[in-house]
Amino acid sequence: MIDERLDILLLAGLVSSRPHWHFVLIGPVVKIDPVSLPQASNLHYLGGKQYDELPAYLGGWDVAMMPFARNQATRYISPTKTPEYLAGGKPVISTSIQDVIHPYGALNLVEIADTPEAFITCAEKMLSESDKTTWLETVDAYLITTSWDKTWQAMVALIAPLLQHQNINQEKLPVNV
Repeated sequence: MIDERLDILLLAGLVSSRPHWHFVLIGPVVKIDPVSLPQASNLHYLGGKQYDELPAYLGGWDVAMMPFARNQATRYISPTKTPEYLAGGKPVISTSIQDVIHPYGALNLVEIADTPEAFITCAEKMLSESDKTTWLETVDAYLITTSWDKTWQAMVALIAPLLQHQNINQEKLPVNV
């Protein structure tokens, strides 16, 4: 979705500073006036797509970007795009969203940048790296630890002792999804 979570000024700065690069945004425009979005010949709004179409788009990108505004709408988000882009083997640049900084930025899986200049610097660095083998191995090793099943098991491990303390029958608590 393209909405109030998009840093419009950052996007405008990126587009104008690199007119020979193409910026592709996918998703319907909601909750904001489409007229407020930057317009340029190198900025492409493709609208909403079916989920099964998205891998083909991702496959054509050199870098995935998450130009989130830092505002109330993004204060507590945990973008699922982060592991999705990484699982697709794409280098990612994001603004300083807390759940992207930790763990992804801290583990050097994702670059963090809040200005057009910093985004461009990160992108140019990513584009100049010809061998991404080590980075991809590190990404894969991390992502394998973050499956929904493992997350659920960790949640159950935290909740079960509390339920036991309150004498709630743990047998009714599903162990696997």
